[in-house]
Amino acid sequence: MMCSCWLAQAVLAAFADVKLYSLVQHLENAETAKCVFFCQLCSWFTWYSCTRTLTNTMETILTIFALSYYPIKGSKMGNSCKYLALVALAIVIRPTAVIPWMPLVFSHFLQEQRKADLILKNCIPVGLVTVGTSLIIDRVFFGEWVLVQLNFLKFNVLQNLGTFYGSHPWHWYFTQGLPVILGAHLPFFIHGCVLAPKRYRIFLTAVIWTVVVYSTLSHKEFRFIYPVLPFCMFFCGYSLKHLKAWKKSAVSFLLLSNLLPALYTGLIHQRGTLDVMSHIQQLCHNSDQSQTFVFIMMPCHSTPLYSHVHCPLKMRFLQCPPDLTGNENYIDEADVFYSNPLGWLNKEFYNDTLLPSHLILFNVLEQEISPFLALRGYEKTATVFHTHVPQGRVGSHIFVYRRKAEMNHT
Repeated sequence: MMCSCWLAQAVLAAFADVKLYSLVQHLENAETAKCVFFCQLCSWFTWYSCTRTLTNTMETILTIFALSYYPIKGSKMGNSCKYLALVALAIVIRPTAVIPWMPLVFSHFLQEQRKADLILKNCIPVGLVTVGTSLIIDRVFFGEWVLVQLNFLKFNVLQNLGTFYGSHPWHWYFTQGLPVILGAHLPFFIHGCVLAPKRYRIFLTAVIWTVVVYSTLSHKEFRFIYPVLPFCMFFCGYSLKHLKAWKKSAVSFLLLSNLLPALYTGLIHQRGTLDVMSHIQQLCHNSDQSQTFVFIMMPCHSTPLYSHVHCPLKMRFLQCPPDLTGNENYIDEADVFYSNPLGWLNKEFYNDTLLPSHLILFNVLEQEISPFLALRGYEKTATVFHTHVPQGRVGSHIFVYRRKAEMNHT
């Protein structure tokens, strides 16, 4: 099932790349389109993110689709209804999609001669259909009327509860976020911004606006600004096309400088949390499946769950839901566990009948809970590589422990 999702995501990402090529070919020419297409395809962050089943990825793909119908000056492919519908769909999937599109829609409104028609015949109908559909779907699944987009705004902006998952300084996207996802493309992006005609400044405005808005929020992640990467690739390709004598050298530089990080982050770095799921999945074939209990003692959200284990195994991992009650002294289960892992385990599993049959943990935790492992009769059955750069609670390897058979029947 998960493989099907990845495959579908890959097909959509490939289709979006083709749409980006077609857009640039229409706006400029085939040579510029090839340069933009090359920059898009060799971007290490595109390789890393485009097939991941994240809402940020779908937001990026729909942004490219919408751009292909956006009525930029000089374009004859513009279709207000189509691009607004795609933008609305992106906002339903992830409300943050509204951020990069605010300057684009505002620019369209200013240059549109029939403003009343744009609002009455396009904006309002598209808005009513998408919001109405979203409300009905959420009503069916939640059992009550819920405006998810409003809740998203309250949680992330008004209450700023995203800081529960970490915070960064205001300048992080300018000094680290954007430079990292652009990588070796950064000088080409800057060069392209200088060279590009005035009518493309709206793309640059969308990039700057998005980064500025996200900078006002404390919790920051690279994937949040992934939707502006296609805009950046447009300028990178424009730069590459105008390099003339240096073009071959630039192409080689971009390819080599992006290939290594793309391969490393895509195939090696932090792969253990997925690889370990194959060990868990093998437990589905055990005759005593009903007696199996897997406890994942890792930072929350480290591993997938039933999307990779297609059988009703009993599984549990450490929880870290944000506090929605306003309790200033709130501490989530994961933090409580890591404050005293050995004490927490002895208290939680005070009776042998409660003990998990299998434990999954990072190697950095092993020594601290070794008395528990020895006393309860756990033996290491697998070691899975995770990363060359361990940090804090995240170790270089993942260990799989199984409780000895003779102890299970004691």
